[in-house]
Amino acid sequence: MTNHWIDIKNSDCIMIMGSNAAENHPISFKYVAEAQHRGAKLISVDPRFTRTSSKADIYAPIRSGTDIAFLGGMIKYILDNNLYFEEYVANYTNAAFIVGPDFDFKDGLFSGYDPETRKYDKSKWAFEMDANGVPKMDRTLKNERTVFQLLKKHFSRYTPELVSSITGTPQTELMEIYKIYSASGARGKAGTIMYAMGWTQHTTGVQNIRTMAIIQMLLGNMGVAGGGVNALRGESNVQGSTDHCLLWHIWPGYLKTPRSSNVSLADYNGRWTPNSKDPLSANWWQNYPKYSVSMLKSFFGDKATAANDFGYDWLPKVDDGKDYSWLSLFDEMYKGTFKGFFAWGQNPACSGANAGKTRKALANLDWMVNVNLFDNETGSFWEGPGMDPAKIKTEVFFLPAAASVEKEGSVTNSGRWSQWRYQGPKPLGNSLPDGQIIMELGNKIKAEYRKGGVFPEPILNLKWDYATHGEYDPHKVAKEINGYFLKNVTIKGKNFKKGTLVPSFAFLQADGSTSSGNWLYCNSYTEKGNMAARRSQKDAPNNIGLYPEFAWCWPVNRRIIYNRASVDLKGQPWDKEHPVIKFEGNTANGKYTTKKWVGDVPDGGWYPLQNPDGSLRKDARHAFIMRKHGHGQIFGPGRADGPFPEHYEPLECPVEKNPMNAQRINPTAPIYQSKDDEWASCDPRYPYVATTYRVVEHWQTGVMTRWQPWLLEMQPQVFVEMSEQLGMLKGIKNGDRVKVKSPRGALEASAIVTKRLQPFKVGGATVHQVGLPWHYGWRMPNSGMEESANLLTPAAGDPNTRIPETKAFMVNIIKS
Repeated sequence: MTNHWIDIKNSDCIMIMGSNAAENHPISFKYVAEAQHRGAKLISVDPRFTRTSSKADIYAPIRSGTDIAFLGGMIKYILDNNLYFEEYVANYTNAAFIVGPDFDFKDGLFSGYDPETRKYDKSKWAFEMDANGVPKMDRTLKNERTVFQLLKKHFSRYTPELVSSITGTPQTELMEIYKIYSASGARGKAGTIMYAMGWTQHTTGVQNIRTMAIIQMLLGNMGVAGGGVNALRGESNVQGSTDHCLLWHIWPGYLKTPRSSNVSLADYNGRWTPNSKDPLSANWWQNYPKYSVSMLKSFFGDKATAANDFGYDWLPKVDDGKDYSWLSLFDEMYKGTFKGFFAWGQNPACSGANAGKTRKALANLDWMVNVNLFDNETGSFWEGPGMDPAKIKTEVFFLPAAASVEKEGSVTNSGRWSQWRYQGPKPLGNSLPDGQIIMELGNKIKAEYRKGGVFPEPILNLKWDYATHGEYDPHKVAKEINGYFLKNVTIKGKNFKKGTLVPSFAFLQADGSTSSGNWLYCNSYTEKGNMAARRSQKDAPNNIGLYPEFAWCWPVNRRIIYNRASVDLKGQPWDKEHPVIKFEGNTANGKYTTKKWVGDVPDGGWYPLQNPDGSLRKDARHAFIMRKHGHGQIFGPGRADGPFPEHYEPLECPVEKNPMNAQRINPTAPIYQSKDDEWASCDPRYPYVATTYRVVEHWQTGVMTRWQPWLLEMQPQVFVEMSEQLGMLKGIKNGDRVKVKSPRGALEASAIVTKRLQPFKVGGATVHQVGLPWHYGWRMPNSGMEESANLLTPAAGDPNTRIPETKAFMVNIIKS
């Protein structure tokens, strides 16, 4: 989230799309309700009329997988009616940048596409540079090669008629939503978006979010109170786990995993450190070497020296061009590429797309370790439906883990707030906290390597002193994450002693004198104490719900990121009623003479771009400090599937052709093609669009909830929701058991025939959509009759993230 939960109350218009926040994120909805009480409008866009929709001022249905068409129509509406915030757009986004002559878009493809590799040559999307190497700009936005004019041209095709024909959303609802949401672009107004897996789990997932980000930048809604692009994470610590490198392609703090071609630390840092020639660009990632070296010192301690590249050679490397994400991981496991697997706090036999293939892949392992609270379909896959234990060689070890309330430590919520939790009851039986399991595992591995082994240095040199009296100590880990001064140093005129905690990442160094396990969290546990444990109820002076002394927020306790964009060029807030920050420096002769920002922690303490008399300052910086050129990226030349979003149909869809362009599906989307990866599109055997979602009574794959009898009693069975019209067509009534079938698998479900779903009119034809929750599996309830909806979903993903497309696929329904 760019903003945070409490900030939602400051919004004038809230759009919830790709999410059912009222049911799945009920605490967030507390602040939605508060915003409505203050006069805000709530828009719900969803294939179903959900509990969120029931509270909305406006509801619009949408066919799953057509979000870019819907949002692209809004971009056209904003541009056609001059509703964009011109001063913001021209100065804070790359709308003014001039794109080079090689860029083009034709027949659904951007320039540089290679049909053999199904990839783009992104050099074709480069900006034109001046003699100093700074992007050429036209702040008037009139040059036909500016991003702004190219954006207008690109989305000129997204007419209300065509968008309605693709999405199934009636034009009246489309235009009403476009009008109401676009009004948040007025000075002093703000609109926000709340999204979740309904946007991400598509072959166009990243571009779904980028389309909304473009809207927010056009309307001036980034960096402001009540604005932003706000992801609703699926668990209370998903944000924290991502920050600390849950995903394969990043190290802590979103540093990149080294590639095999990065043969030295200098090579690695050089590959990932951007170089901007614009003197007004903060280009914050230029500090990359400070963060990577401090991380290495945290990993390897005194063993990491300048002479050995601070232990860089001891880091594992990934092969260039190879993907190690979820879908690829299980595809390789399916092929028998590797033999061992830790399933830690997860249940891939139910949670992964094409779960039937995943279960077959597990049978190709030599061993698997299942770390969880309860037994699940992954740990017991070998005795599940269709499995013959006598033919399965996989040896399974189960390590019982402690529940969240049984251990101490921090969680970082969707709004980036790190909050410290204390242990309640002790772990039951033989279960242990995850930290203790990891500590003991590390000790055992180190002991084995002391006996000998190939390339033992990474293991033996790994710093591993995070226990107190033999027990895992979360405070030691939290301090290590924050980082220490490793020698007496003077930085920025301040003296620091060896062994003291670093107060902020601004003091991290690239010479080995500092450590930090995660630069983003440097400032979270300082000599002042554990910042995440704070519980002050006092708001900041601007009184907009920042609560700066409650918990701690990365980076450096900044509650709203990119907040330099919440003020004009002179540092004065666009929204006088809800100022995030404000510049109050002294002036003389029309010039600022001292620096003083008030409100939230500013996104950099530099002067504003202009003095009160309008003259430009050379000691200022552009607003979007994490971007190489300092501007928000309406044009995104780093994406795998194009610098602008474009509507493509899901891998499986009910239409033969894409009405928007000549490419039916995303031309760069990864598609897996084993014999268990069948898929079908516009196939009469599978005529109905399907999607998956959650219910409030269960959690994820249900491992933590299906074992609770009171929750299981409330939602005991898999169900499939369908419209009354489809129920009549198929002769299905409420409560009937039906079979839901896709090209990959089938399951039985109880039918819910409801008004919450209605047929869509798509290209003049009637299209029916159904939906299933994905919380179930055969292990519990022990009838073995309730199965995972992911038996139906395809193994296809977004080309940027490889997240599976589980929110739009095709099925058939047969009455049992």
